[in-house]
Amino acid sequence: MATAPGVKNLVRWLFAPAADDVPRPQAAAAVFLRILLGLMWLYNVEWKRPPDFGEQSDSGLYHFTSFAVGHPVLPPFSWVVEHLVLPHIEVFGWAVLIVETALAVMLLTGAWVRVAAALGVAQSLAIGLSVAFAPHEWPWSYWLMIGAHVVILFSSAGRMFAVDAVRSGLPARRLGQIWGALAVVVGAYSVVRSAGDPLDSRGPGLVSSDLSLSLGEYNLAGGVVLMLVGGLLLAAARSGTALLGRAAAAVGLVAALSLFAQIGFTDPFLGGTATSAAFLLSTAVVAWAVAGPRDRSSPRN
Repeated sequence: MATAPGVKNLVRWLFAPAADDVPRPQAAAAVFLRILLGLMWLYNVEWKRPPDFGEQSDSGLYHFTSFAVGHPVLPPFSWVVEHLVLPHIEVFGWAVLIVETALAVMLLTGAWVRVAAALGVAQSLAIGLSVAFAPHEWPWSYWLMIGAHVVILFSSAGRMFAVDAVRSGLPARRLGQIWGALAVVVGAYSVVRSAGDPLDSRGPGLVSSDLSLSLGEYNLAGGVVLMLVGGLLLAAARSGTALLGRAAAAVGLVAALSLFAQIGFTDPFLGGTATSAAFLLSTAVVAWAVAGPRDRSSPRN
């Protein structure tokens, strides 16, 4: 019973906005690192593909997870992977996809940043214990991933360009404008580039495999939906109209869920990937923040 107040305080701190008043350069550096980590997770959700997550072809998530058995880092962890994880890769794979999607969305949008950072530490540790001793891997990659999330956990990385900043009482207008403009640009690019094959099951997108960066791939339909979400979000941010923000959030959420329901099972109607779904979810989270109380979404007159 004596520890209960401490646990409650820890939970309260984790879920509180990571928007402490710190020097602006310090906050800006933390925000940069947060976004960089968000882009890392956003790119890497793409290859977590249901339904078997690479089991039949010994590829993808199944292949890399099996390194924990073939090249063990910590024997007890290897036993868990061999006897519990790999035999149930369909369930485990969905758990990984959900966790890493949540990490991408929360870090990119700056929503519940401390929760995301704690989750990122755990996920980075699990990945390191799986592949750190595998061929062509560099163990320090995973130490650095863990360390970067620890820095975010104890920083003010939600003070700027973040839903946490809105939760702490700052206006959401600029955040909505940035994300709305970004969605419109990515959508317009996809529409133009998909003209030759408008309903391709995997459309073009702002992607660089060499740099391991991606904001998702979308065919003509996906690009139009993304432009619609971005347009509604821009209008909501500009006017402070909650209904427009909620409409943008609803469209983004439905589009993202449709991709998750189709990827790996059938050709996605929007021509996207799990990365596309995570990006759409990010726009939905920002739109919901913009759709908050009037005095939090635009300056008072």
